[in-house]
Amino acid sequence: MQTYYYVLASQNFLTQEEPIDEVLKERTRYYHEQEKEIDFWLVKQPAFLEAPEMAEVKAKCPKPAAAIIATNPQFITWLKLRLEYVITGEFQAPSKTIPNPLASLTSVS
Repeated sequence: MQTYYYVLASQNFLTQEEPIDEVLKERTRYYHEQEKEIDFWLVKQPAFLEAPEMAEVKAKCPKPAAAIIATNPQFITWLKLRLEYVITGEFQAPSKTIPNPLASLTSVS
């Protein structure tokens, strides 16, 4: 099992109010330059919030939610300091209640 760390907020906050796309593009560019594998993802309406153990977190977050999920805890800590009004946490996956850590409740069109 892998530990995943997340920054969670309303989808509007993460995708509209904050210039998070610039941050993610810059980090992606840096990873490519360093020949490092991408270890972070932006997930709209993350399915991990449906797990019973995430009920308290889900109740605190405005809907629809979005999350930046990473395997690097330092990146999530840095995002928390930069974004301020977000929820952070971690979970283990794959598990019985979270089979796919990057799954979304939205359908791809």
